[in-house]
Amino acid sequence: MVWDMSLKVIDNPDRSRFEAYVDGEFAGFTEYDKRESFTLMPHTEVGDAYQGQGVAGSLVRTALDELRASGQPVDPQCSYVRSWIERHPEYDGLVYRP
Repeated sequence: MVWDMSLKVIDNPDRSRFEAYVDGEFAGFTEYDKRESFTLMPHTEVGDAYQGQGVAGSLVRTALDELRASGQPVDPQCSYVRSWIERHPEYDGLVYRP
C-alpha cells in the first residue's frame, strides 16, 4: 500500500491509459486499447521511486473497476495485469475469453 502519500488515478482517454499521480507527481500508467468486444491491456509501468508502494496495483484495480462498470471485458496482455488478476480472483470473470 501507499503510505503517507496522496495517490490519485485518472483515466486519460487521449493517451489510452490510466495514470497515477502521487502527491501531484506523475508516478506511472497502465495502457489500454479498446476494441469492439473487449479492451486489451498491453503494458503497465511505474517509476522507480514509486515501486513497491501499491501504485501499480491501484492503477490496475481502478482500470479494471471502470472497465467492469462499462461492461467491457479485458484481455490482460500485460504480465503485471495478468498476475494481479490471478492474485484477485474476484476479477477473473472480467477476463475476455473468445
